Order: sequence, then structure tokens, then C-alpha cells
Amino acid sequence: MLRVYFLRKTRSFTQLFTLLFSRPNLRSLPEMSICRLPGKAHISRPRILEKLNHTPDQTRQWCRKMNTIPTSKNFYGYTGKEEPIRLTPGTHRRVVIEHVTPEIDGGRYPVKRVVGETLTVEADVFGDGHDIVWCGLRYRHETDSVWSVTPMHAFTAEVAEDRWQGTFSVEKTGSYSYTIVAGVDHFATWRRDLSLNAAAGKDLSLDFAEGAKFAEFAESQAQDEDAEQLAEFAGRLRSSPAREDGLALVTGSELAHLVTKYRDSTEDTLYSRSLQVTVDRPRARFSTWYEMFPRSLRVSHENGHHPENPENLPAHGTFASCETALPYIAGMGFDVLYLPPIHPIGKIARKGSNNAITAQEGDLGSPWAIGSTEGGHTAVHPDLGTIDDFRSFRKRAEDFGIEIALDLAFQCAPDHPWVQEHPNWFRHRADGSVKCAENPPKSYEDIYPFDFECEDSAALWRALREVVDFWVDQGVRIFRVDNPHTKPFPFWDWLIPEVKRSCPDVLFLAEAFTRPKLMHRLAKAGFTQSYTYFTWRNTKWELTEYFTELTKDESREIFRPNVWTNTPDILHEFLRQGGKPAFMVRFILAATLAANYGIYGPVFELAVTEAAAWREEEYQDSEKYQIRTWDLDQEHNMRDLISQVNFIRRENPALQQDWTLQFHHIDNDQLICYSKTTPVEGPGDQPSNQNVVLTVVNLDPQHTQSGWVHLDLEALAVTHQNFTLTDLLDGTRYTWHGPWNYVELHPGTHPAHIFHIHNFP
Repeated sequence: MLRVYFLRKTRSFTQLFTLLFSRPNLRSLPEMSICRLPGKAHISRPRILEKLNHTPDQTRQWCRKMNTIPTSKNFYGYTGKEEPIRLTPGTHRRVVIEHVTPEIDGGRYPVKRVVGETLTVEADVFGDGHDIVWCGLRYRHETDSVWSVTPMHAFTAEVAEDRWQGTFSVEKTGSYSYTIVAGVDHFATWRRDLSLNAAAGKDLSLDFAEGAKFAEFAESQAQDEDAEQLAEFAGRLRSSPAREDGLALVTGSELAHLVTKYRDSTEDTLYSRSLQVTVDRPRARFSTWYEMFPRSLRVSHENGHHPENPENLPAHGTFASCETALPYIAGMGFDVLYLPPIHPIGKIARKGSNNAITAQEGDLGSPWAIGSTEGGHTAVHPDLGTIDDFRSFRKRAEDFGIEIALDLAFQCAPDHPWVQEHPNWFRHRADGSVKCAENPPKSYEDIYPFDFECEDSAALWRALREVVDFWVDQGVRIFRVDNPHTKPFPFWDWLIPEVKRSCPDVLFLAEAFTRPKLMHRLAKAGFTQSYTYFTWRNTKWELTEYFTELTKDESREIFRPNVWTNTPDILHEFLRQGGKPAFMVRFILAATLAANYGIYGPVFELAVTEAAAWREEEYQDSEKYQIRTWDLDQEHNMRDLISQVNFIRRENPALQQDWTLQFHHIDNDQLICYSKTTPVEGPGDQPSNQNVVLTVVNLDPQHTQSGWVHLDLEALAVTHQNFTLTDLLDGTRYTWHGPWNYVELHPGTHPAHIFHIHNFP
């Protein structure tokens, strides 16, 4: 018996079956099975042969049913030796399709878009000889039964010879397929040659008779009025029309339209791969995040939130008390409120204040040490409230235009119920004890990681999927995933598409500060957004290089950056030493360089700089280990600046995407200048109608800096030598002349310009 194992993702099931059973030596085998890992579900050869007559959609549905673990549209591929493609005499597919973009890893992974965007596809398409080639872009949504086709257009020879481009709009969430079809356009070739013969004064009677054949073939495929009109055209061409009458008929649009509509497609070349694009809702591309520890939101029953009177406050925040913070968060312009884990916290090996190994009486522990006798990943901490209280809080947040994002931390505290119920889901030491999380030489005694390679891994995967499903049922549509790079890639390859298949609106943010290749591989697995290295990119050169990579490299097709000014784990030296001006600088950079950004507050808007002695990038008295009380009415609260910049982001579509980011030269390395414009996507979208935002930032939090900026006026869609700019931060208007202009910025009072450019004098 031949057994084929699905070991890596390369082909759809339908393509795999076609590959296997198009081989005479395989089709003739008396017995065969296919085995998928993990789960090892066997399919006998007769059952597969029976299914080969099904449509692709029917085959995919059957394949899903046969698996012990539900499969996504990503799949494990055939590992046997493939035979070379052998063409038989008489093959007429003369057109070649190569170097298709976007295509990630040979089509193994989908690219990403949001509803309303267009996907631009390019390819090298050419044929032998001098015949004219035509090319079409085929696409369909996963719910569509038929393909739509839109023409692709060739670049001019000066731009790129034999390079073609086509676009289509994605109007629904979910998955689209796209591919390219091309062929020799015999009719267009005939028309071209006839025109050349006509210009040379040659007799055209035989050319007209040859053209009649095209009309007659199209007539044989058409019906009703189209068939009648094509028959008329064929008769006129065969009747040896007068030269001028024949040329008018041949060069007219009616004949060309009908012949093209019913053209012979049997010799067309279809690109060998059906590529995918995952389409998310618009918040995947543009979002503004605020992180808050709910247990710190303690409320005085007499005075509302009043941190100056902590003795009157309950010991622990609740979902009800968190509702009182919603006007404050919404007032600053945030639309996503991210909560660290809200589950019961383990008591065994609980960490104390400032990450002390031994907890003291009253220490609450880290929210990431999930689970106790009070419940696990589908329970809420009893001091925060109940599931009903959470639902009420989530719905109240929606009234303020805020979505709740929950932390998805797949790990357990030592007293999590699963540790007792499923001990085989965890790794064990030689003495039989469960192994805690480690990053040698550091140990995290309060956390047990899962063993994703255990013998019962299929049950573990399903249990984690049920955790996500539970919170989706509570109305959660955004998850910030903790340390996804410490879990196997195949797990995410399976989980994320499965969740999005049942609920396409779900978004996943990958919190993975790790090696670039790992971060990009997670993005390929389906993570909607990804944390970045922004926190550690502070100089002009670092920012320019990094954001050029994020917005111009091919990886932008799958890697959506979400930049954070700070996190509970990261208080960067630039903030610690620069004071409030440094916070202002980093905030403006984050909010204008990236369409998705976040801050961890209230420590950020209050410009808290006290670092822990045991680790400088950690906060002293970190909320990860204890409750903090914040006076939001402090005079130096940056809420007004944050509110203003977030308003600017909402009002300027140029800042709601990343791909048009353009850096401009400025002759001072302490100043950085860059612009964003709304994309020009169609013939009716003129550059003069674009939204153009130009930002200049002083990177020095201590000193006033000045310099001359040299603008790329073409990139800014500026068509006049004199043009007007409005600083959206203070309303001041400027008139600039040509590409060279002077700027001066003071870090404490005016650290940046955010200009809106008016394309008129």
C-alpha cells in the first residue's frame, strides 16, 4: 500500500488529488491511503476516486469532514517525487505567464486587504512570434460560484515590456481567489495586420474573407440578437465589401465587442496557481489602541474616579468602574481598548510587587498567570465581576465607538484547572513535576506553558479553539495574542483561518518582539496586525530605514504594522531620559508614521519615567504585579495633544494607510520629514484631489532644532511653485516656495508640524 503523508503546506486537496491520480502509475495501484498529521485520518483509494468527479467546492467540503482536526484552506502538501509536465503533440497554449505579484511564497500564503480596497496584480505575459496577446485577471469571493474577469493592460515598453497589470475591488470580508488567464488574440492580430495592409495600399478582399471566419465562429457560440448580428457581419465581410465600408466595419467597436465576447478560449493559458487574498474589515488597516489594566480602575462611590482619596476606593477595579473611564478614553480619540488578561489569577507561585519571587499577603499577582480554582481561560476574575458584567461593559464601550480587545495568553498558572484535568498537556521534568516557563537564565514560576507536541495535541488544539469561540460568542472581535512566536506555526496556520471562517470580522494582533523572520512567518499564518521594533527605532536613520522596509518591501502584502510607544514591559531609555518632550515626540511619530498605533496608559499620557531597579525597561511598581492609582487631572497630562492628533488622523484619510509614506530630505539629522497621500486608484482620481499630509518632527527632546527641507513636490502632488500649508496642530498657515523651505521646532512647546498641503498658491 502506498501511503501519502500531508507534511507541509503546498497544495489544496483538489489539486493534490488531481496530481496523484493523473499519474498512471499511481492510479493503477490496488490500494492507497492518504494520511494527515496530526490525527492520521486515512482515506482509501476508492473513496478518493469517487470524489474526483465532484466539483472543487464539493471536494473541499468532503476533505474537511474526513479530518480529525478541521482543516483550513492552508494544507499539507504532497511530498513524493513529482513527474515533469509532459505535453502531447498538438498543444497550442503559446502564452507564458510568469513573475506574478503579489504572490507570497509561491502562493502558499494569502495577501491582505480590507473591504473597499483594490488589489493590483502584475505579471510578465508574453507569447512567441508577433501575434497580439490578451490577458485577463480572474477573481471570485469564496461564496461566489463563478469567476469574474477584468482585462489586464500592458505597460508601455519604456516602463516594462511584456509586463501586465490589472486590478479588482474587494467588497466583502473573507477570502478571494485570483489568478491570470491569457492567450493569443487572433482577431486583434488580424485587425492589426489588415490595417497595415490597408496603409500599404494592398488588396483587402482576402483579409475581409478571413475576418468573416472570426464572426462565423462567434456566431456559432452566440444566441438571439448577438448571433443575428454576427451573421450579418460575416455576410458583409464575405460579400467583398467596398474598401472603405469593410474598413469601417472591421475597425468599429461592435464587431470587436461581439467577437471578443464569444472568442475561442480552448487555447488559453491559465496560470498554474490560484492565489488568495484575505479581506478584513477596515479597522484592520486603521485603528487607535489604548491599553489599560482594569483592576486599577477603582472608583470612589462618592466622587467618581478620584485617585487622591484611595482610602475611599474599593481594593480592586470592576467592569462597572471601567465604564467610568470610557468617556476619558473616547475623548482622546481611541477606538480600541485593550485589556490585559481578565481571568482568575493563580495563587501558587504567585509573583509579588515589582516581580518579587515571593508574594506577600495582599499581592494580586500577574494577570498573565491565568487560572485558579475559580476558573480558567473562559472565566473572569471574580473581583472584576461576572460574564454578564463584562458583556454590559463591552456594549457600553460600543456606545462610545470603542471596541474591546482581549488578551489571548495561551499558558496556565500552576493551579489552573487544566493542570489537574489534563496533565499531559504540559511538559514535565525528570522528577515528574510540571516544567514552568523559562527564558534561561530567567524562570517564570507562576506560568506553565503548553506542550503543543504532546500525544494529546489534537485535544489541546481544540480546547484552545473553544476558548476563542467562547469570547467571540461574548461579542469580542479583537484579540491581542501574547507571545505567539512561542507556539508552533502549524497551530496558528490552523486556528486563525478556522476562526475567521466562522467569523471573518475577528482580528488578531501578534505580540511578538522576536527575530524578523519569525514575525513575518506569523503574519503569513494569518495575524491581522503585528507589533514592531518602533520602540527601539529612535534616530532619523533608524526610522527612515525601518519604515521604508515596512511600507515598500514585498512583506507589506502580509505584515500590517501596529506601532506602540510603550508597553507594560517596555519603558525605553529615550522616554526615561527625555521627559515629557520625548513622550510628545514619540507619540506624534507613532500616530503619523503608522495607521495602526497604540499607547499603554495612563502612564504614557502622564509621562511616567520611573524605571524598575531590577530591569530598566520595566516600570517601577508595575501594574503587571500590583494596582496603581493615577491622578488623571495632573496639569502635564498629554490628553489634549493626544485628542488633537487622533482627530487629525480621523479627518485625513492619508494618515489611515501606510503604503504612500514618503521621506523627504532635510539637512539636519535631528529633524525628520515625511508625507502621506491618499492613493490614486483610478482614472477619475486626480492628484489634485488627494489628501496630502506632511509631518516634520524634532527628534531632540532637549534642544530647538532647525533646518532646510527639500520636498519631492511630485510625490506631494504639488503642481504650483507656490503652495499653502496649514499646521493642523495650531492652525497657522504658511506659504512655501518651491522644494526648499526652512523649519524650526522647539521640543517643549512645538515639537512638530503636521501640515495639510493645499494644492493652490
